[in-house]
Amino acid sequence: MSTKNTVMVFIQQDDGIVADVSLELVCKAKELAGELGAKVSAILAGDKLDAEAKRVISYGVDELFLVEDKRLAHYTPVPYTKVVRDIIVAQQPQIVLYGATTTGRDLGPRIASNLKVGLTADCTDLQIGDHKIKEQLYKNILYQIRPAFGGNIIATIVSPEKLPQMATVREGVMKIVEPDASYKGKITKVDPKLEDGDFLTEIIKRVREEKRVNLKGAQIIVSGGIGVETRANFKLIEELAHVLGGEIGASRAAVDAGLVSQPHQVGQTGTTVRPRLYIACGISGSIQHRAGMAESSKIIAINSDPDAPIFQIAHYGIVGDLKEIIPQFIKAYKAKA
Repeated sequence: MSTKNTVMVFIQQDDGIVADVSLELVCKAKELAGELGAKVSAILAGDKLDAEAKRVISYGVDELFLVEDKRLAHYTPVPYTKVVRDIIVAQQPQIVLYGATTTGRDLGPRIASNLKVGLTADCTDLQIGDHKIKEQLYKNILYQIRPAFGGNIIATIVSPEKLPQMATVREGVMKIVEPDASYKGKITKVDPKLEDGDFLTEIIKRVREEKRVNLKGAQIIVSGGIGVETRANFKLIEELAHVLGGEIGASRAAVDAGLVSQPHQVGQTGTTVRPRLYIACGISGSIQHRAGMAESSKIIAINSDPDAPIFQIAHYGIVGDLKEIIPQFIKAYKAKA
Protein backbone atom coordinates (compact mmCIF):
# COMPACT_ATOMS: atom_id res chain seq x y z
CA MET A 1 0.00 0.00 0.00
CA SER A 2 1.46 3.36 -1.01
CA THR A 3 0.81 5.86 1.74
CA LYS A 4 0.00 9.49 2.24
CA ASN A 5 1.96 11.27 4.93
CA THR A 6 -0.68 11.15 7.68
CA VAL A 7 -1.00 9.81 11.21
CA MET A 8 -4.53 8.49 11.77
CA VAL A 9 -6.39 7.79 15.02
CA PHE A 10 -9.48 5.67 15.45
CA ILE A 11 -11.75 7.68 17.74
CA GLN A 12 -13.74 5.50 20.12
CA GLN A 13 -17.09 6.75 21.34
CA ASP A 14 -19.29 5.21 24.01
CA ASP A 15 -22.91 6.34 24.21
CA GLY A 16 -22.02 9.28 21.97
CA ILE A 17 -19.12 10.50 24.13
CA VAL A 18 -15.54 10.26 22.85
CA ALA A 19 -13.26 8.15 25.04
CA ASP A 20 -10.41 9.95 26.84
CA VAL A 21 -7.86 7.52 25.41
CA SER A 22 -8.75 8.68 21.89
CA LEU A 23 -8.06 12.30 22.81
CA GLU A 24 -4.77 11.21 24.35
CA LEU A 25 -3.87 9.50 21.07
CA VAL A 26 -4.77 12.57 19.03
CA CYS A 27 -2.33 14.58 21.15
CA LYS A 28 0.39 11.96 20.60
CA ALA A 29 -0.43 11.76 16.88
CA LYS A 30 0.07 15.53 16.69
CA GLU A 31 3.52 15.11 18.22
CA LEU A 32 4.46 12.26 15.85
CA ALA A 33 3.08 14.12 12.85
CA GLY A 34 5.20 17.13 13.77
CA GLU A 35 8.34 14.99 13.57
CA LEU A 36 7.22 13.53 10.23
CA GLY A 37 6.03 16.79 8.70
CA ALA A 38 2.64 15.10 8.40
CA LYS A 39 -1.04 15.79 9.01
CA VAL A 40 -3.26 14.24 11.69
CA SER A 41 -6.44 12.49 10.61
CA ALA A 42 -9.09 10.59 12.55
CA ILE A 43 -12.08 8.29 12.09
CA LEU A 44 -15.21 8.73 14.20
CA ALA A 45 -18.19 6.42 13.68
CA GLY A 46 -21.55 6.45 15.42
CA ASP A 47 -24.78 8.45 15.37
CA LYS A 48 -25.43 12.18 15.90
CA LEU A 49 -21.80 13.05 16.60
CA ASP A 50 -21.41 16.55 15.14
CA ALA A 51 -20.63 18.16 18.50
CA GLU A 52 -18.13 15.46 19.48
CA ALA A 53 -16.50 15.69 16.04
CA LYS A 54 -15.86 19.41 16.59
CA ARG A 55 -14.44 18.66 20.03
CA VAL A 56 -12.02 16.09 18.59
CA ILE A 57 -10.86 18.64 15.97
CA SER A 58 -9.94 21.06 18.77
CA TYR A 59 -7.23 18.68 19.99
CA GLY A 60 -5.33 19.01 16.73
CA VAL A 61 -6.99 16.92 14.01
CA ASP A 62 -6.52 18.26 10.49
CA GLU A 63 -9.19 16.05 8.90
CA LEU A 64 -11.81 13.96 10.67
CA PHE A 65 -13.76 11.34 8.73
CA LEU A 66 -17.22 11.24 10.29
CA VAL A 67 -19.37 8.17 9.64
CA GLU A 68 -22.93 8.50 10.96
CA ASP A 69 -25.53 5.75 10.92
CA LYS A 70 -27.92 4.89 13.75
CA ARG A 71 -26.84 1.27 13.42
CA LEU A 72 -23.28 2.35 14.36
CA ALA A 73 -24.35 3.99 17.61
CA HIS A 74 -22.73 1.12 19.53
CA TYR A 75 -19.64 -0.83 18.53
CA THR A 76 -20.20 -4.13 16.74
CA PRO A 77 -17.20 -5.83 15.07
CA VAL A 78 -18.25 -6.52 11.46
CA PRO A 79 -19.70 -3.14 10.40
CA TYR A 80 -17.01 -1.15 12.24
CA THR A 81 -14.27 -3.25 10.65
CA LYS A 82 -15.74 -2.63 7.21
CA VAL A 83 -16.14 1.12 7.74
CA VAL A 84 -12.69 1.69 9.23
CA ARG A 85 -10.94 -0.57 6.72
CA ASP A 86 -12.54 1.23 3.77
CA ILE A 87 -11.39 4.64 5.04
CA ILE A 88 -7.85 3.40 5.70
CA VAL A 89 -7.63 1.90 2.21
CA ALA A 90 -8.93 5.12 0.67
CA GLN A 91 -6.75 7.48 2.71
CA GLN A 92 -3.61 5.32 2.94
CA PRO A 93 -2.18 6.71 6.21
CA GLN A 94 1.37 6.00 7.31
CA ILE A 95 0.38 5.20 10.90
CA VAL A 96 -2.92 4.14 12.51
CA LEU A 97 -3.46 4.20 16.29
CA TYR A 98 -6.19 2.65 18.46
CA GLY A 99 -6.78 2.80 22.20
CA ALA A 100 -5.98 -0.46 24.00
CA THR A 101 -9.57 -0.75 25.23
CA THR A 102 -11.91 -3.67 24.73
CA THR A 103 -13.05 -1.96 21.52
CA GLY A 104 -9.56 -1.13 20.23
CA ARG A 105 -8.21 -4.58 21.11
CA ASP A 106 -11.02 -6.12 19.06
CA LEU A 107 -11.01 -3.74 16.09
CA GLY A 108 -7.25 -3.23 15.65
CA PRO A 109 -6.37 -6.90 15.04
CA ARG A 110 -9.32 -7.30 12.66
CA ILE A 111 -8.07 -4.39 10.53
CA ALA A 112 -4.46 -5.61 10.70
CA SER A 113 -5.47 -9.11 9.61
CA ASN A 114 -7.61 -7.76 6.79
CA LEU A 115 -4.83 -5.50 5.46
CA LYS A 116 -2.11 -8.06 6.26
CA VAL A 117 0.00 -5.55 8.20
CA GLY A 118 1.64 -5.66 11.61
CA LEU A 119 0.13 -4.41 14.84
CA THR A 120 1.76 -4.00 18.24
CA ALA A 121 -0.56 -4.30 21.23
CA ASP A 122 -0.61 -2.36 24.51
CA CYS A 123 2.12 0.16 23.72
CA THR A 124 3.25 2.48 26.48
CA ASP A 125 5.29 4.81 24.26
CA LEU A 126 5.60 5.72 20.58
CA GLN A 127 8.56 7.37 18.90
CA ILE A 128 9.87 8.10 15.40
CA GLY A 129 13.26 6.80 14.30
CA ASP A 130 15.26 4.87 11.71
CA HIS A 131 15.86 1.13 11.48
CA LYS A 132 18.13 -0.96 9.29
CA ILE A 133 17.30 -4.52 8.23
CA LYS A 134 20.27 -6.07 6.45
CA GLU A 135 21.11 -3.49 3.79
CA GLN A 136 17.70 -1.80 3.81
CA LEU A 137 17.43 1.43 5.81
CA TYR A 138 13.92 2.47 6.82
CA LYS A 139 13.74 6.14 7.80
CA ASN A 140 11.18 7.85 10.02
CA ILE A 141 9.33 4.72 11.05
CA LEU A 142 7.21 4.14 14.14
CA TYR A 143 8.96 2.72 17.21
CA GLN A 144 6.25 0.81 19.07
CA ILE A 145 7.40 0.49 22.67
CA ARG A 146 5.87 -1.83 25.25
CA PRO A 147 6.81 -4.05 28.22
CA ALA A 148 7.59 -7.64 27.24
CA PHE A 149 8.46 -10.99 28.85
CA GLY A 150 6.20 -10.37 31.82
CA GLY A 151 7.34 -6.77 32.07
CA ASN A 152 10.97 -7.70 32.68
CA ILE A 153 12.15 -5.75 29.64
CA ILE A 154 10.95 -2.85 27.53
CA ALA A 155 10.77 -3.94 23.88
CA THR A 156 10.89 -1.67 20.84
CA ILE A 157 8.98 -3.21 17.94
CA VAL A 158 9.01 -2.04 14.32
CA SER A 159 6.98 -3.13 11.31
CA PRO A 160 8.26 -1.01 8.42
CA GLU A 161 7.94 -3.37 5.49
CA LYS A 162 4.17 -3.08 5.09
CA LEU A 163 2.16 0.04 5.78
CA PRO A 164 0.27 1.39 7.59
CA GLN A 165 2.12 0.78 10.86
CA MET A 166 -0.47 0.10 13.53
CA ALA A 167 -0.55 -0.03 17.32
CA THR A 168 -2.95 -0.11 20.22
CA VAL A 169 -1.93 2.18 23.07
CA ARG A 170 -2.74 1.87 26.75
CA GLU A 171 -5.03 4.36 28.42
CA GLY A 172 -3.39 7.10 30.43
CA VAL A 173 0.16 6.73 29.10
CA MET A 174 0.02 9.66 26.67
CA LYS A 175 -0.26 13.21 27.92
CA ILE A 176 -3.39 15.07 26.95
CA VAL A 177 -3.06 18.77 26.13
CA GLU A 178 -5.61 21.53 26.42
CA PRO A 179 -7.91 21.78 23.39
CA ASP A 180 -7.80 24.80 21.10
CA ALA A 181 -11.30 25.79 20.03
CA SER A 182 -9.86 27.91 17.21
CA TYR A 183 -7.98 25.00 15.60
CA LYS A 184 -8.93 24.77 11.93
CA GLY A 185 -9.67 21.17 10.99
CA LYS A 186 -11.90 19.69 8.33
CA ILE A 187 -14.82 17.33 8.97
CA THR A 188 -15.42 15.03 6.02
CA LYS A 189 -18.67 13.09 6.17
CA VAL A 190 -18.43 9.56 4.80
CA ASP A 191 -21.41 7.59 3.58
CA PRO A 192 -20.97 4.06 4.96
CA LYS A 193 -21.35 1.27 2.41
CA LEU A 194 -23.20 -1.04 4.76
CA GLU A 195 -25.73 -3.76 4.07
CA ASP A 196 -28.15 -5.53 6.38
CA GLY A 197 -25.95 -8.63 6.12
CA ASP A 198 -23.10 -6.74 7.81
CA PHE A 199 -25.08 -6.62 11.04
CA LEU A 200 -24.78 -10.20 12.22
CA THR A 201 -25.49 -9.37 15.84
CA GLU A 202 -27.92 -7.09 17.61
CA ILE A 203 -27.41 -5.37 20.94
CA ILE A 204 -30.52 -6.08 23.00
CA LYS A 205 -29.42 -4.53 26.25
CA ARG A 206 -26.31 -2.80 27.58
CA VAL A 207 -25.44 -3.03 31.25
CA ARG A 208 -22.81 -0.61 32.49
CA GLU A 209 -21.46 -0.24 35.99
CA GLU A 210 -19.86 3.02 37.02
CA LYS A 211 -16.32 2.77 38.32
CA ARG A 212 -16.04 3.20 42.06
CA VAL A 213 -12.30 3.79 41.86
CA ASN A 214 -11.09 6.70 39.72
CA LEU A 215 -7.33 6.31 39.66
CA LYS A 216 -6.93 8.05 36.30
CA GLY A 217 -8.56 11.23 37.56
CA ALA A 218 -6.93 11.26 41.01
CA GLN A 219 -4.44 14.01 41.81
CA ILE A 220 -3.18 12.24 44.93
CA ILE A 221 -2.69 8.47 45.16
CA VAL A 222 -1.43 6.50 48.14
CA SER A 223 -0.43 2.98 47.09
CA GLY A 224 0.48 -0.09 49.09
CA GLY A 225 2.56 -3.06 48.06
CA ILE A 226 3.31 -6.51 49.37
CA GLY A 227 5.52 -4.87 52.00
CA VAL A 228 2.32 -3.73 53.76
CA GLU A 229 1.99 -7.44 54.67
CA THR A 230 -1.56 -7.58 56.09
CA ARG A 231 -5.06 -6.26 55.52
CA ALA A 232 -4.89 -4.63 58.93
CA ASN A 233 -1.77 -2.72 57.92
CA PHE A 234 -3.44 -1.73 54.64
CA LYS A 235 -5.92 0.26 56.73
CA LEU A 236 -3.04 2.70 57.23
CA ILE A 237 -2.84 3.21 53.45
CA GLU A 238 -6.58 3.83 53.35
CA GLU A 239 -6.43 6.27 56.26
CA LEU A 240 -3.59 8.29 54.73
CA ALA A 241 -5.39 8.45 51.38
CA HIS A 242 -8.56 9.62 53.14
CA VAL A 243 -6.73 12.31 55.12
CA LEU A 244 -5.03 13.63 51.96
CA GLY A 245 -8.22 13.47 49.91
CA GLY A 246 -6.68 10.96 47.51
CA GLU A 247 -7.36 7.55 46.00
CA ILE A 248 -6.06 4.19 47.17
CA GLY A 249 -3.67 2.42 44.82
CA ALA A 250 -1.79 -0.86 44.99
CA SER A 251 0.84 -2.96 43.30
CA ARG A 252 -0.09 -6.20 41.56
CA ALA A 253 1.58 -8.17 44.35
CA ALA A 254 -0.68 -6.54 46.93
CA VAL A 255 -3.75 -7.30 44.81
CA ASP A 256 -2.67 -10.91 44.24
CA ALA A 257 -2.15 -11.28 48.00
CA GLY A 258 -5.73 -10.17 48.63
CA LEU A 259 -4.80 -6.99 50.48
CA VAL A 260 -7.00 -4.86 48.21
CA SER A 261 -9.27 -5.33 45.18
CA GLN A 262 -8.08 -5.27 41.54
CA PRO A 263 -9.61 -1.89 40.53
CA HIS A 264 -6.96 -0.26 42.77
CA GLN A 265 -4.07 -1.83 40.84
CA VAL A 266 -1.50 0.53 39.33
CA GLY A 267 1.02 -0.67 36.77
CA GLN A 268 1.49 -2.54 33.54
CA THR A 269 -1.51 -4.80 34.10
CA GLY A 270 -3.48 -2.20 36.03
CA THR A 271 -4.10 1.52 35.53
CA THR A 272 -1.55 4.04 34.30
CA VAL A 273 -1.66 7.20 36.41
CA ARG A 274 -0.12 10.70 36.40
CA PRO A 275 -1.14 12.29 39.73
CA ARG A 276 0.43 15.39 41.25
CA LEU A 277 1.49 13.24 44.22
CA TYR A 278 2.11 9.49 44.36
CA ILE A 279 3.04 7.89 47.69
CA ALA A 280 4.39 4.34 47.34
CA CYS A 281 4.31 2.41 50.61
CA GLY A 282 5.99 -0.99 50.83
CA ILE A 283 6.32 -1.18 47.04
CA SER A 284 9.64 -2.50 45.75
CA GLY A 285 9.28 -0.74 42.39
CA SER A 286 9.39 -3.47 39.76
CA ILE A 287 9.38 -2.33 36.14
CA GLN A 288 5.76 -3.49 35.84
CA HIS A 289 4.66 -1.08 38.56
CA ARG A 290 6.87 1.80 37.47
CA ALA A 291 5.42 1.59 33.95
CA GLY A 292 2.12 2.75 35.44
CA MET A 293 3.21 5.59 37.72
CA ALA A 294 6.68 6.86 36.75
CA GLU A 295 5.20 10.01 35.15
CA SER A 296 3.73 11.23 38.46
CA SER A 297 4.72 14.84 39.22
CA LYS A 298 6.04 14.00 42.70
CA ILE A 299 6.81 10.54 44.06
CA ILE A 300 7.39 9.74 47.73
CA ALA A 301 8.62 6.22 48.50
CA ILE A 302 8.46 4.54 51.92
CA ASN A 303 10.33 1.24 52.11
CA SER A 304 12.38 -0.65 54.66
CA ASP A 305 14.84 -1.77 51.96
CA PRO A 306 17.28 1.04 51.08
CA ASP A 307 18.10 -0.73 47.78
CA ALA A 308 14.49 -0.99 46.59
CA PRO A 309 14.23 0.05 42.91
CA ILE A 310 11.39 2.46 43.73
CA PHE A 311 13.97 4.85 45.20
CA GLN A 312 15.54 5.23 41.74
CA ILE A 313 12.55 7.23 40.51
CA ALA A 314 11.33 8.73 43.80
CA HIS A 315 11.73 12.44 44.38
CA TYR A 316 11.73 11.81 48.14
CA GLY A 317 12.63 8.53 49.80
CA ILE A 318 12.08 7.38 53.37
CA VAL A 319 13.79 4.23 54.60
CA GLY A 320 11.90 2.73 57.50
CA ASP A 321 8.88 0.83 58.78
CA LEU A 322 5.69 2.10 57.16
CA LYS A 323 3.74 1.11 60.28
CA GLU A 324 5.68 3.80 62.12
CA ILE A 325 6.07 6.36 59.34
CA ILE A 326 2.50 6.55 58.02
CA PRO A 327 0.95 7.40 61.42
CA GLN A 328 3.49 10.23 61.69
CA PHE A 329 2.47 11.45 58.21
CA ILE A 330 -1.17 11.46 59.28
CA LYS A 331 -0.46 13.21 62.58
CA ALA A 332 1.69 15.90 60.91
CA TYR A 333 -0.89 16.59 58.19
CA LYS A 334 -3.76 16.82 60.67
CA ALA A 335 -1.72 19.22 62.80
CA LYS A 336 -1.35 21.62 59.84
CA ALA A 337 -4.86 21.20 58.49
